[in-house]
Amino acid sequence: MCALLVLAGCAARVFAGGVLRWGGDAEGGAPYVEADANDPTKVRGFDVEIAEMLAKAMGRTPQFVQAAFASLDQSVKRGDFDLALSGVEDSAAKRAELAVSVPYYEFREVLTVREADRERFGTLKDLAGHKVATLSGTTAWEILSAAQSEHHIEAVSYDDDMHPYSDLANGRVDAVLLDNVIADRSMRRQPGLFTQPGAVAVGHYVILMSKEQGALQKSVNAELRAAMADGRLETIFRKWKVWNDDQPAMHKRVLAGADSLLGEAQPDAAGATNATNAPPVWTLTIRYLPSLLRAAVITLVLSCVAMLLAVSVGFAIAIGRVYGGPALRSLLTVVVEVTRGTPVLLQLFVIYYGLAAVVRLPPFVAALVGLGFNYAAYESEIYRAALEAVPRGQLEAARTLGFTIWKTLRLIRGPQAFRYALAPMTNDFVALLKDSSLVSVLTVVELTKQTQIFATNLGTWAIPGALCAAMYLAMSWPLARLAGRLETKWKAPTA
Repeated sequence: MCALLVLAGCAARVFAGGVLRWGGDAEGGAPYVEADANDPTKVRGFDVEIAEMLAKAMGRTPQFVQAAFASLDQSVKRGDFDLALSGVEDSAAKRAELAVSVPYYEFREVLTVREADRERFGTLKDLAGHKVATLSGTTAWEILSAAQSEHHIEAVSYDDDMHPYSDLANGRVDAVLLDNVIADRSMRRQPGLFTQPGAVAVGHYVILMSKEQGALQKSVNAELRAAMADGRLETIFRKWKVWNDDQPAMHKRVLAGADSLLGEAQPDAAGATNATNAPPVWTLTIRYLPSLLRAAVITLVLSCVAMLLAVSVGFAIAIGRVYGGPALRSLLTVVVEVTRGTPVLLQLFVIYYGLAAVVRLPPFVAALVGLGFNYAAYESEIYRAALEAVPRGQLEAARTLGFTIWKTLRLIRGPQAFRYALAPMTNDFVALLKDSSLVSVLTVVELTKQTQIFATNLGTWAIPGALCAAMYLAMSWPLARLAGRLETKWKAPTA
């Protein structure tokens, strides 16, 4: 088996010998990587052109591979593609795990606020007690995480760079901290916003490769330096309107021989500082452990309350489908089938973002409603089947004794149906506990999201993944055991 895997790997490398596979996230959009409006099967952006430039210099054909931004480092590490570039920020953690190119673009972390608040919120210190949004797993997130204790800021994490600015305009957050490249693009797209001129920090975009790609790293660095020297990089950046006065000095330092600019922590004219070296792995793990525990509590509370909502609504739907008239049964059937037939992720997006113009639900409430009503559809089927499983003879006997429908339900049919439904209902609770990881799209930082942030900053999924799995197991295992015991205890006796 191992020999077959080795042969398959060799064959794949030979087959891809003339191709330079590079990974990026088209969801990030222009000016990095975005789908071409004229041909959605192609991508465009300054990182796309840089990848094409590198491939041309190596005599290879560029091939784009879509990957989630937060997973680019792990994907390139495992060999899904040769290069990763999509506005990837340089960090000590990445350099410890991967081969990293020389910096090719210098960006500034800037604050964007509503136009009406431009005088009120000029710095992070001014935002004490307010919500500040950013992307998870970025330098900006690290800055906001530190500012939570220093300035009492509430950091809000997003998975994309579009919704932070739309939520800022809608009043859900009070500021956004992100790269000036993203901020400039969002200012053009979203009216009523203002980006403060001062920089909170300075960082650099780099290209990632696996540690085994030492020769490729040298080729990439040589071509990037050549493109800086002959002006090709400047031409690309000017085309995408991201060239500014910060770039010539940065290019000069790289051409002078600097492979990394992480060690430069001098304040610039705006008072910004460059990123510094990250603490050791176990030190970071200990620092993140309280955050993981808090996120686990959020996951558990959200799951418990959502399950209570699902049970209540699901039972009401089941009663309506069993006892209601034809019109009510048809309506409830449509509701159940539509809910079960569409992804819960889509439902969460519609509830939180789609209905924002009508009702602006807080993230936790939107997550609760989305999960609760989605699982209510499944619970209703369990309860309906359980109600119909009660022997008809008992219902006829109750009717003969003069019991009303509701008295029969309360004293005879309901208790027996509850016995039939409790074990699968407990199993559904375990499933809901794991599905709660989807609510991170609504800026709720639950256990999986906090683990993703931890893994991105640490540069590996091994330790964060193990901790996350242990916490989920600690929460779900007792429920699974309870379901097994109830199933054994209440199993119908055999003849």
